[in-house]
Amino acid sequence: MKINKAVIPLGGLGTRLLPITKSQPKEMLPIYDRPAIHYAVLEAKKGGIENFLFITGRGKESIENYFDYSFELEERLKKDKKFEYLEKVQEIYNLGKFFYIRQKEPKGLGDAIYLSKDFVNTEPFVVILADDIFIYNEPPIKKLIEIFYKYNGIILGIKKVPFDKVERYGIIKGEKIENNLYKVSDLLEKPKREEAPSNLAIIGRYILMPQIFDVLKNLKPGKNNEIQLTDAIKELIDKVPIFGYEIDDKHFDIGDKLDFILANVYFASMDKEIKKELLNKIEDLIKKEKGVILK
Repeated sequence: MKINKAVIPLGGLGTRLLPITKSQPKEMLPIYDRPAIHYAVLEAKKGGIENFLFITGRGKESIENYFDYSFELEERLKKDKKFEYLEKVQEIYNLGKFFYIRQKEPKGLGDAIYLSKDFVNTEPFVVILADDIFIYNEPPIKKLIEIFYKYNGIILGIKKVPFDKVERYGIIKGEKIENNLYKVSDLLEKPKREEAPSNLAIIGRYILMPQIFDVLKNLKPGKNNEIQLTDAIKELIDKVPIFGYEIDDKHFDIGDKLDFILANVYFASMDKEIKKELLNKIEDLIKKEKGVILK
């Protein structure tokens, strides 16, 4: 069965980036000249996804506006003959078909995924967390889909993280069965360092099967009193094959302030028009800061 649906949960409060996320969804924060959510949708589009369900929450209306058609803006760009900008605007709503449902309370990632049940129906589907942005030649989600077609199981995108950061992630225990691919035997949501079975973290890319909804329906709150998707996947270990694919592409977690800044610098440096001046400015800034520190 072809995978052509993606669920993108957007109900998080973005607490690590406060105060800016008090009034601005973290998914709409700019990564150079596009919001973070754009990169998530673009990756899925390149992976063959056509239909997108956004699980939104209070204050997330700007996301729907971003992917909507803007008649006034397009007419003005046409009138001013700014066709280069017009093309960029039209690219946005041509990325796919967009659907929306609201998560009334931030009860956790598992609760958000359960709300997609009617959209997904009985099909396998993609889940993408917009916090995680990858720099790739081949879209990571495309690789996960290929593995799904080969093994017909739940596929988790994973990445090695420092052991002092395992408390931020769902962590897998698994046995490597081929390059970058692990057969998962256990999962723990945000374990303490001494409890972590590995440093292989689930990193915002999933291929899930509809059996997940049967578990989520009756799943009790776990870590942070939330319905945890990791806990639901763990319940399926003896029923559905579960694999972790180690994504070795460069990765930014834009919920982290440093990664947010680095992602902006990286994408800005890819713009040939400003790259040279940008790097010169950064070099000047470093020199000045070194001078201040030495004093």
